[in-house]
Amino acid sequence: MNICVFSSSSNAISEIYFREARKLGELIAKKNHTLINGGANVGLMEAVTIAAKNTGAKTIGIIPEKMIDRSLASENSHEVLITPSMMKRKAKMREMSDAFIALPGGFGTLEEILEVITLKQLSYHNKPIVFINTNNFFDFLFKQFDITYKEMFAKETYRNLYFVAKDAEEAINHITNYKPADLDPKWFEVPEK
Repeated sequence: MNICVFSSSSNAISEIYFREARKLGELIAKKNHTLINGGANVGLMEAVTIAAKNTGAKTIGIIPEKMIDRSLASENSHEVLITPSMMKRKAKMREMSDAFIALPGGFGTLEEILEVITLKQLSYHNKPIVFINTNNFFDFLFKQFDITYKEMFAKETYRNLYFVAKDAEEAINHITNYKPADLDPKWFEVPEK
């Protein structure tokens, strides 16, 4: 299975996040999966790539040419695919992947994981999506999701679009045992004004 991991490209973050990224990379390898990620040589992206590669997984980095120009491509990816833009990069990652995991990260990570959730909501795919909530990193995002459901901007059934894992092991177990949920594609019944 090709598992896409979205994650931070920061080296300034706490070691707790790096430990979980390395654990995820090792588990991807031990379960005979392939790692697909953004292909950068920094942050959790590089940590998960090195751990996966060193434990025996194939690693594929997909990176926009602008990042190549900045010498940001990982030398630990078995294969590096270069795209002309960020948009093409994300499309290639989605196309090649059978499952998606978000480790903690910044705006790029949030954009990537929210896009795959939105596309699943709109029935463009039915692949598993997992957040690894290391150090409760995503708690405030999930609180925003709760407000979204409460205020009826999204249906409660959309909680089934994604899974929240406490760690890498729970994330891989979820993906391994994943059964697509029926999300009821009908829109809200809108009351008459």
